[in-house]
Amino acid sequence: MTMGMGMVLHEEGVLDPATGAWRNHDLAEYHVPAHADVEWIDAVWLDEDDDQLNPMGTKGSGEIGMCGSSAATLNAIWHATGVRVRDLQVRLDRLPPRL
Repeated sequence: MTMGMGMVLHEEGVLDPATGAWRNHDLAEYHVPAHADVEWIDAVWLDEDDDQLNPMGTKGSGEIGMCGSSAATLNAIWHATGVRVRDLQVRLDRLPPRL
């Protein structure tokens, strides 16, 4: 969930137009969200019987969770501002003025 929020609000690859190289090529310059960036998350686990689990009895969710959390973040921005954002990263300077 935090990765999805980071994709929308924090993470941005910046290219140097003169060279075509990445300007923020390491974690010192590319911000990924950490615990301090997230106020509160309510994760709910659902009990589910699944006969397709691996031999260890688990299944991974991986990055699929980014889809829902990034969409939820964009919808929260829309509900708060009335502006539907279509391009990432969302920053205040990129939000158009409200009508």
